[in-house]
Amino acid sequence: MPKRKLRIKRRKYFGTKERPRLSVGRTSNHIYVQVINDISGTTLASASSLKLKAKANVATAKEVGKEIAKKALAAGVKTIVFDKGKLKYHGRVKALADAAREGGLQF
Repeated sequence: MPKRKLRIKRRKYFGTKERPRLSVGRTSNHIYVQVINDISGTTLASASSLKLKAKANVATAKEVGKEIAKKALAAGVKTIVFDKGKLKYHGRVKALADAAREGGLQF
């Protein structure tokens, strides 16, 4: 198991009603993101590059970030806890986070 995953596993990323968790998942072809309330176990909003029918690159990640910001604001979420999991904060993950910030979400 990578050291980064062990470090992050020990941390407590937990989404509440006031500040839900923005969970990012990435594969070689797509990027996925969800806004999750861990207390009630519900997903408040989700977006992915599957609906865009585009390959996963930085431009697609920016579009997904804008889409999740729009959906989260419509659900009444303004501040979030950013959970990138074991992923490094660069490239597509960074582009998604920056676009979500530009869309109005506060980390």
